[in-house]
Amino acid sequence: MDPKDPIAIERLNLMNMAKLSIKGLIESALNLGRTLDSDYAPLQQFFVVMEHCLKHGLKTKKTFLGQNKSFWGALELVEKLTPEAGEITASVKDLPGLKTPLGRGRAWLRLALMQKKLSDYMKTIINRKDLLSEFYEANALMMEEEGAVIAGLLVGLNVIDANLCMKGEDLDSQVGVIDFSMYLKDGGHSTKTAEGDGQITAILDQKNYVEELNRHLSASVNNLQAKVDAMEKSNSKLTEELAVANNRIITLQEDVERVKEESSYQLQSGRGDGSADALVLGEARKQLKEETQLRLDVEKELEVQIGMKQEMELSMKMMEKDMCEKQDALVELRQQLEDLRALNQQLAHKSQSSEADAKQKSEVISRLEEKTNQMAGTIKLLESRWRQAEKERAVAEEANRLFKQEFGDKIESLQLEVDRLQKHSQDDLCTQCDQEESKTKTKSQCANCRGVFCESCLSNELPLPSCIYPEHVCATCYTQLLLQYGSSPS
Repeated sequence: MDPKDPIAIERLNLMNMAKLSIKGLIESALNLGRTLDSDYAPLQQFFVVMEHCLKHGLKTKKTFLGQNKSFWGALELVEKLTPEAGEITASVKDLPGLKTPLGRGRAWLRLALMQKKLSDYMKTIINRKDLLSEFYEANALMMEEEGAVIAGLLVGLNVIDANLCMKGEDLDSQVGVIDFSMYLKDGGHSTKTAEGDGQITAILDQKNYVEELNRHLSASVNNLQAKVDAMEKSNSKLTEELAVANNRIITLQEDVERVKEESSYQLQSGRGDGSADALVLGEARKQLKEETQLRLDVEKELEVQIGMKQEMELSMKMMEKDMCEKQDALVELRQQLEDLRALNQQLAHKSQSSEADAKQKSEVISRLEEKTNQMAGTIKLLESRWRQAEKERAVAEEANRLFKQEFGDKIESLQLEVDRLQKHSQDDLCTQCDQEESKTKTKSQCANCRGVFCESCLSNELPLPSCIYPEHVCATCYTQLLLQYGSSPS
């Protein structure tokens, strides 16, 4: 696409508007969760956008009442290419309130959407560019690839249920103006989300889009102003022609009166002079006949002039109505232009703040990258130390293995000796107190049970049955003997 071609830019803008309109309509309708009606604002805007797409590049047909541009003729082709579309066309033609081709085209779009066939019908006529060339210029949207893209996008509308009542709705005189503010996103929270960079890009893209809309609306305002000026000139010209026609009618009426007077005077003079020459009488009759014919011609011309006057008056009324509609549209476009300029200023301010945030984020990112590089160096150093430690551990394990191989038998024998000594040391313990310090004490046998005890545990003495003299016994035997002696008879 040539970036300097205004027609190509218009096609691209209309395609983008169609994308936004269709996407917004589908999302809002699914969130709404009910059947759409004629008052639903996104649906109204969708039909306005589709109307602008269908009007782009239409060939102008000249009529007596002026130039006429209507996409109804192109939509009628669907009936020829797809017989099932004949029902829609017949329904449109039977609607009582439609008087203009524009109103019939709008009704056709609504009926096709309700039948969920709008995408199929649009694809049908776009594939027949040989037939569309009768209605559209070669560089029109419907003749280029943008038309095919829009037809593909319309498939998504099949998920929407709509119930549109067109009786009583004035589709002929509606002014279709695109409300661009519905498709502008609020970027106020973009700097607060985790996706900061993506939101900044979206805001910048939105700013460029608003600037393009400003340029497009300015061009539309200038175009409408030029059309209004041309209509005013045409109106003044028709007024002058009407004044000339009125003067001509007055002149013709005066000529008719004069001819009547001359004819009556000649007839009276012919009756008064009975002896006039026959030649003069014939001449008078011939002149009377000519005057009569001239009168008839003048009356016919007068009727033609009256009919032209009525047609001109009707044309002037329609032009005045059209001019009023264009002026209303011009006022709305100017208001939208002011709103878009205000939004543009807000977006410019947000863009500046976003650029500052982006700069701050880039500095933070650079610092993080520096820290990351430092951590990577530290990790590499730790890895090298770990590899060195692994090598040292392997060497130590090998030395340990060689040491065990060389001194293993000696270690086992020493271990056995240690175990034996520990057992022997346990055998030297006193069987009564079982304390370590009893190893160093002098041990003796209990005279009763013959157990080995230290001196402190053999401090008790009692006479035994086998001996009348007291003997050293352990504490256990001492207790048992006392019980035994206490229970025996004296």
